[in-house]
Amino acid sequence: MSNASDASESRSRGMRAGRSRGRPLVASLIGMVVAISGCATSQSVVPQSAASRIGTAQDAAPAAPTPNTQNTQNTPDTPDTPKTASPSAAESAGQSPAGRAAPALPDPDVAIPTDPARLARSLTTTTAELRRAIDDWRREGDPAKGQPPEPVVLLALHQQRIYRYLVLNPKVASRTYARLPKALAGQARDNVTAGRGLRSLVRPLSGAVKFRVQPAKPADFLLGHFRYAERKFGVDWEVLAAVMFVETKFGRVRSPSHTGAKGPMQFMPRTWAAYGMGGDIQDTRDSLLAAANYLRASGAPRDYRRALYAYNHSYAYVDAVLLHARQIKRDIRNYYAYYNWQVFVVTTRGDRRLTGP
Repeated sequence: MSNASDASESRSRGMRAGRSRGRPLVASLIGMVVAISGCATSQSVVPQSAASRIGTAQDAAPAAPTPNTQNTQNTPDTPDTPKTASPSAAESAGQSPAGRAAPALPDPDVAIPTDPARLARSLTTTTAELRRAIDDWRREGDPAKGQPPEPVVLLALHQQRIYRYLVLNPKVASRTYARLPKALAGQARDNVTAGRGLRSLVRPLSGAVKFRVQPAKPADFLLGHFRYAERKFGVDWEVLAAVMFVETKFGRVRSPSHTGAKGPMQFMPRTWAAYGMGGDIQDTRDSLLAAANYLRASGAPRDYRRALYAYNHSYAYVDAVLLHARQIKRDIRNYYAYYNWQVFVVTTRGDRRLTGP
């Protein structure tokens, strides 16, 4: 298999090169990707002079088997789709549904603190506000059909950028952990460890490279398909979500990998022929079911490490997927946070954000 996403980072491929929301991007298997919702499919070029925006990369896309699951219609089995309400008047007025004043949102390119104490404060505040914003989105918004609201997008991006900085600065990261609340310190270690492992599998891009990217399917739409695949094959939906996050940032990366892996779950054509069950390698639903089928045949759920290693022959990849899956299991809001992480590409001139605001 082969990988292709961000902060998904194993044999990853880079993603798009333009940052306008609602525009698709292009990503290729050598970079590092970190995905967010709201991008549209389009092609972009990472110029040789691409400048780095973020200090670290916790989101490169590793190479994985290559199933694909986009969402298909006309299927007798319908996945669960969480129901959500429409936005409230309070949100339209710039207040949270609870009546509290909306917090000041971080600028997409605001400087990341370099001092451990300030980093710890920023990560603590950002994570708390992001969780509240996700709660509001799930309660008052429409994650089954619509795009995430601006507070979720901006806070998730800022959180991601902090983690990327910590990935590239191990000594600062160690001093930052000591200043975080215990629960958040554990989460931070998992995210940074996963990002560092995936980053070790990435080859920086040089010269102009095109990446093809498209918007991810709605968060709860994907969640319904993850849960359906879990019921059908017995593979934890959180593991499937973590694989898709690492491979293609929830389907945002659409370019084939440098090894020829294709689709939302990055299947090699021969593997797809054996496990794709006659489906479309580019289809989200078909890809997710094929991934669950392959992982089950390779040892899951009894032995996830063995199954994931079969999916992508890298223990750094295996560890990263399991760390991300653990965080999603601990708090489903981490799934929605990861869903909103942007696509980045690693170049010889630094990291470049390809999606998002």
